[in-house]
Amino acid sequence: MKRTIIDVSQLELEEKVVTIKRVTKVVKGGRNMRFTALVVVGDGNGHVGAGLGKAAEIPEAIRKGKEDATKRLIEVKLDKNNSITHDIVGKHTGAHVLLKRSPEGTGVIAGGPARSVCELAGIRNIRTKSLGSNNKQNVVLATIDALSQLKSPEEVAKARGKSIDEILG
Repeated sequence: MKRTIIDVSQLELEEKVVTIKRVTKVVKGGRNMRFTALVVVGDGNGHVGAGLGKAAEIPEAIRKGKEDATKRLIEVKLDKNNSITHDIVGKHTGAHVLLKRSPEGTGVIAGGPARSVCELAGIRNIRTKSLGSNNKQNVVLATIDALSQLKSPEEVAKARGKSIDEILG
């Protein structure tokens, strides 16, 4: 997976906290409580990223998660219907997420973690199905994996040496 560097300073990013978990470490003196926050950020116009923040307090964990997510932004190829360009399956550990393109008026048909990623990426019409693990972190990362694999019709046409009209049929 090739990574392109995205200039974050021009983007107005929204954030959405997908999950906050309290984690406990048992030590000699008792239990240490900390928090992990899974945060998704996006500009609603083809850029989205996810990050994990860990800290002793919830607001600090969210801030760290947002920072991590902005470092991991990807660009998403969208078509004229504000849907994805083709159907694809994303995988991360045990989670598999199927993303299917949809016509105008379908809306975002997705479960919680995948929905937040799709909405912040700017996708307005899509159908998704989460297969395998339902762990929120893995579902979010599998969705981002699928979105990062998308190719535009121009890229496919160039790779095959054909015109865009031949690719779109």
